[in-house]
Amino acid sequence: MSSVTKRISEIKQPRGGYVKPSQFEIHKIDDGHILSETENIHASVVGMAVDYLTRFAMGSELLEAFKISCMGAKMAEELFKQKNAMKKASKLLAGIKAIDEKSITNACKLVTYDVWFRNPMGAIMAKGADDINPDAETIQNIKIMVQRSVKFGEDYGPIVKDGFTFEPNGYTETVNSGDGDYLTADTLWDFKVSKSKPTNKHTLQLLMYWIMGQHSGQKIYKSIQNLGIFNPRLNEVYLLNVNTISKEIITEVERDVICY
Repeated sequence: MSSVTKRISEIKQPRGGYVKPSQFEIHKIDDGHILSETENIHASVVGMAVDYLTRFAMGSELLEAFKISCMGAKMAEELFKQKNAMKKASKLLAGIKAIDEKSITNACKLVTYDVWFRNPMGAIMAKGADDINPDAETIQNIKIMVQRSVKFGEDYGPIVKDGFTFEPNGYTETVNSGDGDYLTADTLWDFKVSKSKPTNKHTLQLLMYWIMGQHSGQKIYKSIQNLGIFNPRLNEVYLLNVNTISKEIITEVERDVICY
């Protein structure tokens, strides 16, 4: 049993990938801001902080936006005997009020608890909340990326669902977990905060989400016609109409990757 991302790492894609990144249209956005080249915390922490702060800024309840972090803190304390994890996480959550310096710092610390939910064995070696102290450049980068993400939501939205999953029928014995970022009326979106352009692993992830949505039994996925990636670090949007992907490719991913 694997998550979507773990399953992608387990399989060998055809040459160029099931869905080539070059198939996507690219829309470059220029807002006049230039990000600092240096950040003093891990890119995965920055990415999660941008993601969850964006959900909060777009109107999600704070607890909902950071729910994975809170569930991770609960697991850390109850299953792995990490003392006061829930108390620390609650205090950090309460300190997130807006997209200011203190809130961003608290968010960076709080998302370190995600790993206890997503990969508890790796959490033992990962840096914890006390080890994360973003500097001024990192905080400013996160602030700009959240602002860009909110603007993206205004221009390409409205967002109809965030943190989407594929119950009751989308998961299989092979791929039993995985959750995406945002749905708009006709597009399934994934946020990436990488310094690099999308890879065929990213594009396969989107296709798997779309297929799992179609199998899920949820009506919300029936109107989804496009796959999209937004990267607030590069400030670029990537879009692909699902109809341009061959039925043979979709069938192959259904059969050989997700294993329906």
